[in-house]
Amino acid sequence: MTQHDSPSLPAHRPGASRQAPEAPDDTSPPCTTRPWMPALLYTLGFLTVYLLAICTPWGQRAENPWFYLGIQGGEAAWIYPLSGSVYGSTPLPPLELSAKPTVMAGLAVIVLLTLVRRCWRQGFAALGVAILAIGAKEVFKSTVPRPDLVGAPENLLDQGFPSGHTVIPAALTLAAVLVVSPRIRPYVATAGVLWLACIAAATATMGGHRPSEVLGATLLACACYGLATWLLPSAAAPGATRSPRALHVIALALALIVALVSGARPDTLTRSLVSAATAFICAALVWYAAVGRPARTARRTRPALD
Repeated sequence: MTQHDSPSLPAHRPGASRQAPEAPDDTSPPCTTRPWMPALLYTLGFLTVYLLAICTPWGQRAENPWFYLGIQGGEAAWIYPLSGSVYGSTPLPPLELSAKPTVMAGLAVIVLLTLVRRCWRQGFAALGVAILAIGAKEVFKSTVPRPDLVGAPENLLDQGFPSGHTVIPAALTLAAVLVVSPRIRPYVATAGVLWLACIAAATATMGGHRPSEVLGATLLACACYGLATWLLPSAAAPGATRSPRALHVIALALALIVALVSGARPDTLTRSLVSAATAFICAALVWYAAVGRPARTARRTRPALD
C-alpha cells in the first residue's frame, strides 16, 4: 500500500487569521501636530519690535526723525485726498472717523457668513480674532507707556504702538479667512492684503504712525489668528489652502505696487520707500498667515489585507 505523504498544513484554528498579522492600527485618526508655533513666533515678533523700537534709545533715535522727513503733515502724500482729512471728503476705510464703522461692518459680515455657512466654531474664532486684536491694541496703548529715553519733543511722546488703523484691516482680513469657503479663501486674502498694504503705507507716509507701530499692529493681528487656529479643533481648523502658484506671486506683486503708490511722496524718497517697504512686509505677513502656510497632510495607510 502506497502512502501518499501530503504536505502538512497548519491546523485551522478559529480566529487565527485575526491574530496572525497584528499590524499597528493606522485607521485611527492621526495625531495632528497642533500649530502652536506660529502664534508664539508672531507674539515674540510683536514684543521684539516693541522692545527694540520703543524701549531702546537707539530705536527711538532712529524713528523720531521720521516725522521731520519732508514737509510735516500728510498733505504731500499722494493718497492724502483719500485720507478723509480734507473737509467734506470721504475717508478710505478705516482712516479718520471711518474706523469704528469699518469695525462694526466687518463684524457684521463675519456674523452673516457664519450664519449662512453654519460654521459656528470658525465664526466664533473669527470674531475672537477681530475683537481680541483690536481690543488688545486699545489695552496696550492705554496701559503701556512710551518712555522718553532721548529727550524727544512732547508731541512725540504719545503712545502710538501699535497702530489702530493698521490692525483693523489686518484683523478683519484674517477673520474673514476663517469663515469663507476654502475655494475663495485665497482671493479674499488677496483683497485683504491689498487693503492692508494701502492703509499701512498711507498711515506711515502721512505721519500718523512710525513704521514700527504699523509693523507691530500686523504682528498683533497675526498672533491672534495663530492663537485662534491653535485653539480650534483639528476638524474645524483651516487646512492648507490650495491656490494656483501664480496667485502667490500676483498677490504679493500687487501688494508691492499698492504699497509703493500709497506711500509715495514727492518731497522725500526715503519716507516713501520705507513706508512702502513696511506696508509690503505687513501684507506678506498676513498673506503667509492666511494662505502661505505649509500643507498639513495626513498619514497614508496601507489597505488591510484580508
